[in-house]
Amino acid sequence: MSSQTPHPAPSNRNPRWKHPPTGFGSSHKSQLPVVNETSAGGAVVSVRDGKAYIAVIARRNRGGRLEWCLPKGHLEGLETPEQAAIREISEETGITGRILKHLATIDYWFSGNDRRVHKVVHHFLLEALYGELTTLNDPDQEAEKVEWVSLEKVSSRLAYPNERRIIALAREILLGQG
Repeated sequence: MSSQTPHPAPSNRNPRWKHPPTGFGSSHKSQLPVVNETSAGGAVVSVRDGKAYIAVIARRNRGGRLEWCLPKGHLEGLETPEQAAIREISEETGITGRILKHLATIDYWFSGNDRRVHKVVHHFLLEALYGELTTLNDPDQEAEKVEWVSLEKVSSRLAYPNERRIIALAREILLGQG
């Protein structure tokens, strides 16, 4: 006879599932409408005295804390991701660049009070052509600060792991390894 007493699984879910599939229970999250959003931006690089620098911005997260990230924003009208990346980087940093290479497309989910958002972000590597660092061109006033950060230190400045991976890809390309 076994010393272990079997325990029945809850009747409405399979115990192997971490979360019940959609339609089970009355989860608030599953009742929210889903909105798809597409953004573009990336790493704009300037090389000075043989050293590469990446422009990063600081903006407030939903909790009000200042976080450093790569410049990016929503596509407008019939813009391509490339056009949106150039425009958003210019608006948020003051730097006009040209696309060198697509780095990666990431997607993630988040929830607001009234919706679930599936966000897709296209990241590019850009060469800085002209401009001065400023947040004054940002029509949304999201970017509070902007700085050039050396390629060696930029990953440690960024708040999000996905963006640190984007910089790792950019670094490989810039150093001729990618």
